[in-house]
Amino acid sequence: MKHDAAGSEFDRRAITAAASESLWHAADGHPIRRIDWPGSATPPGSILFFPGRGDNYEKYLETLGYWHTRGWRVTAMDWRGQAGSGRLGNDPVTGHIEDYSVWIADLCRFWAEWKAETPGPHVLAGHSMGGHLILRALVEDAVDPDGAMLVAPMLGFYGTVLPLGVMRSIAQTIMRRGDPARPAWKWSEKPGEIPVGRINLLTHDKDRYSDELWWREARPEIVMGPGSWRWVERGYASMQVIFGDGALEKVRTPLLILGTSNDKLVAIKAIERAAARLPNARLVRFGKEAHHEILREVDPVRDRALGEIDAFLDGMAKSA
Repeated sequence: MKHDAAGSEFDRRAITAAASESLWHAADGHPIRRIDWPGSATPPGSILFFPGRGDNYEKYLETLGYWHTRGWRVTAMDWRGQAGSGRLGNDPVTGHIEDYSVWIADLCRFWAEWKAETPGPHVLAGHSMGGHLILRALVEDAVDPDGAMLVAPMLGFYGTVLPLGVMRSIAQTIMRRGDPARPAWKWSEKPGEIPVGRINLLTHDKDRYSDELWWREARPEIVMGPGSWRWVERGYASMQVIFGDGALEKVRTPLLILGTSNDKLVAIKAIERAAARLPNARLVRFGKEAHHEILREVDPVRDRALGEIDAFLDGMAKSA
């Protein structure tokens, strides 16, 4: 049990009675897991949230519930091939995808259906890879939200110093030396087991980190480890789309971007480059106080993040 930023208690290890879990089927029939909160009698709008690579929506129940307490109609989904939405590789642990366009197609179709069924304004939100895919969908004009929130978006891999084209070529070479669906990095001695020290990449909050481990035990089907080499190579290719000439400049959607210089998974410099090119974006920068999972950080960090998000959402509601 934990007090959220609104001061009420929220059980991060339970699906609240206010929410409902179900399956949505993509165009090809693939089942994709979702969770929905109905919102208040007169909701200020609707939020659609997507987690990051290897993530599941259970990790963000606290934040989703917080938006619900503020009246918003809230939906979150797993990406195809991870968490409770099946697997696309050779084993139940490795995260594999043939091309990121598969995810964009799912997002585009679900967005159209969800938007027609929910009150506006409509806001997209995503963490890490979720933020990457939302921004790519905006670049490709596949979705039309009234606003979008990108939290530590995966716009570059941490430690990358060479141009995207060079990194993609290197990844292609490595990928072709074996099965493209094989893991791109070592997870642990036992597949699916959490590596020692992983918390230091994600959050300073030991309790919130423990929640993830609890859910992995309670729902083993959501467990995921490393991405495949195909996922890595396609990631570089997708970044090339986002950073293509004139691509970001044409995105007029109001954007709130949260990033931290202490991120050891995604590159803050890539986030800063993107924010500088987006005509209607505001970047809120965190430092050593925040690891990658800003919305699952210690209360002072998370409260600051939620405060920035509240102001952004209030602006969306007032302009509707």
